[in-house]
Amino acid sequence: MTTRCAGKIALVTGTSRGLGKAIAQRLAAEGAVVALTARTMEPDPKYVGSLSQTLSEITEAGGAAIAVPADLSDPEQRAELFAEVVDRLGAPDILVNNAAVTFLRPLDTFPDKRVRLMFEMHVLAPLHLAQLSIPAMRERGSGWILNVTSVAGDLPDGPPFSEFDVSAGFGVYGMVKAAQNRMTKSLAAELFTDGIAVNAAAPSHPVATPGAGTLDLAKTDTEDISLITETAFRLCTGDPETLTGRIAHTQPFLREVGWLS
Repeated sequence: MTTRCAGKIALVTGTSRGLGKAIAQRLAAEGAVVALTARTMEPDPKYVGSLSQTLSEITEAGGAAIAVPADLSDPEQRAELFAEVVDRLGAPDILVNNAAVTFLRPLDTFPDKRVRLMFEMHVLAPLHLAQLSIPAMRERGSGWILNVTSVAGDLPDGPPFSEFDVSAGFGVYGMVKAAQNRMTKSLAAELFTDGIAVNAAAPSHPVATPGAGTLDLAKTDTEDISLITETAFRLCTGDPETLTGRIAHTQPFLREVGWLS
């Protein structure tokens, strides 16, 4: 373990598995006390991973963490989650919005209920948790907010359009990630003079996590999960005066900072 994040409290969402779990483990290894949250508290045969498993792995490695289950699509549960984290640990210095729900389907047949759920999880929940976190960050004069986004938020090239853009069903996913990116930029601008860094990080290529496997997203052209954890770590610890307002794709960003050649 190192001490780069010693004395810091980090709230990381979607930490029962995948990218959120890896980011939480990295922040804990750097000395942060991490509040973990997701819906799956105990192991369930329907899913890979749980909050209790992530918590055990962090503590067994010498880190400090708590686990608070919550359904982040519910505004009341978001508020209750945040209040419990503050009560048990204090207000977070670092907020990582990673929790997600993803459905892939052409736009003309996309069910309204699922559209609304995806906007709730990818846009409204991150904004709500940021709004809850900002007052204490502003009072301290420092803070870091990171949204885990996707290259799907970039506009597709065309016309002509690739077969992937035509058939993959990423329209709604791209919309919510584009909105998340715009929110990131706006918050970064609004909070710049408060010493609060707001950034977004996206894997340059799919990462072979359980969720990506379920959606058949990571069979080829994948990248190691260490790239997103390194990117997240740097964006959650960088100087808010110079490292804010970034929509950082892992590989270009890590080459820029000299971590990748």
